[in-house]
Formats: sequence, C-alpha cells, structure tokens
Amino acid sequence: MEIVYRKLEEKDLETFMELRIRQLREEGATEQTDLKDALRDYYHRHLADGTFVSWLAVDGERIVGTSGMSFVEKPPYFSCPTGRIGLLSSMYTDPACRRRGIAKELLSRVVKEAKEYGCGSVQITASDMGVLLYSAFGFVKNGNFMQYKL
Repeated sequence: MEIVYRKLEEKDLETFMELRIRQLREEGATEQTDLKDALRDYYHRHLADGTFVSWLAVDGERIVGTSGMSFVEKPPYFSCPTGRIGLLSSMYTDPACRRRGIAKELLSRVVKEAKEYGCGSVQITASDMGVLLYSAFGFVKNGNFMQYKL
C-alpha cells in the first residue's frame, strides 16, 4: 500500500459523496432523505468558489481517506479579527486502512488550508471515534457549544 495525498477534483465527486454517506452511516446518523443531489450541489458550488477544500488519501486508484474544510465568515471578534472559521467535515478512513496515520495527515493538510485562508479557528462536531484524533492534534472541547434544530 502506497498512499498518495492530493486535493479533491470534480472527477472524484461521486466517490467522495459515497464515502461521505458511508461516514454518516457509520457515525449512526438516521437517513431521512437521499443526500446525493444536495451533496453534489454543495460540492460543485463550494469547490468552484473556493469555500470548500478537501484532501484525499489515495492508494492506486482507490480513495481510502477523505477530509473536508468549509470556510464560513461571521462578524469579526477579538480572537478572530477576520471572522473566518473553518468547519471540518468528511473525515473518513476506510476501515481496512485505519491506524496508519492517514487521518492525521489529512487533518494536518486541511487545517493548513484553513490557516492559509485566514481562519481564526477550526470547529468540528466530533464522532466518538474522532475525539482521540482531534484531542491529540490540539482541539479542545467547547462546553458552551449549543445547537437549535429547525
């Protein structure tokens, strides 16, 4: 196995979406709708305008790991005068390829992208499996995070 890291391209989108759905299922999400059209629309728009970036881990022709970073902007605040925030998503490694440093390398690459974009922080809603990776990388829990479902 020789892993090569590269950015997501349009030609990868169908496989990327399948892996995103696999990730959501593995995390226990309830499937209430078919997400493929919504994901396709999102990735096309945000890849085009530069507000989404993804690094992939590829073994030969097979994508074995994914990452994603969405860039959003809110009013500037003292610890983030640009108001730019990275929202981490789509962190997934094929089960047969886990525990080899792939997720850590992908995380490093998308966090670097967020820094270069001018983000003051990166946020994620971590799965139970991901907490160890993110904690070891330097992410800290924010006890004040709240969400209101519409």
